[in-house]
Amino acid sequence: MTEKKGNNDNLASVLEANRAYAETFDQSHLPSPPAKHFAILTCMDARMDPAKIAGLSEGDAHVIRNAGGRASDDAIRSLIISHKFLGTTEWFVIQHTGCGMATVTDAEIAQLLKEDLETAVHNGERWENPQRESSENTKSGSDLGYSIHWHSISDLQQSVLDDMQAIGSHPLVPSHIQVHGFIYDVKTGQLLSVLE
Repeated sequence: MTEKKGNNDNLASVLEANRAYAETFDQSHLPSPPAKHFAILTCMDARMDPAKIAGLSEGDAHVIRNAGGRASDDAIRSLIISHKFLGTTEWFVIQHTGCGMATVTDAEIAQLLKEDLETAVHNGERWENPQRESSENTKSGSDLGYSIHWHSISDLQQSVLDDMQAIGSHPLVPSHIQVHGFIYDVKTGQLLSVLE
């Protein structure tokens, strides 16, 4: 793997934090199966800390994160492994208010990637690629984005319900698995139940 040139402040910070963590690390006794026998599927949004939201400690639960906290094929694969080999019997789908995946459609994501691969900006109404000067470090875009299901969100409550349904009806998910749905409010920190 090649490391890209650039600012190494984040790398140094992470490595220093890990050194401090390892000096007092005392969790080597934890077993692989989660102690509370449940898994959480949630968004990768940096405002969300699943351990704090659900009162978890290391070793308590599996946490699967992706953009939007969506029940993608890979997320469902992870949940199935969580049950089959590590004994979880209860799963929580937690999506959240203010999610970036609700500000863009799959088609818009694909179009933005077709134009260029660099970071887009939100202009207050929609996402757009800013004007950039071409350089040797800038790649042109790709239309590969049209072949990916990005799982954008048009209705947050329906999204949670759809994902609960997709998980619960999957042929590799046993019928006794309990699937709960929630919306996390990023303004209040509360979990709001979504009932089928």
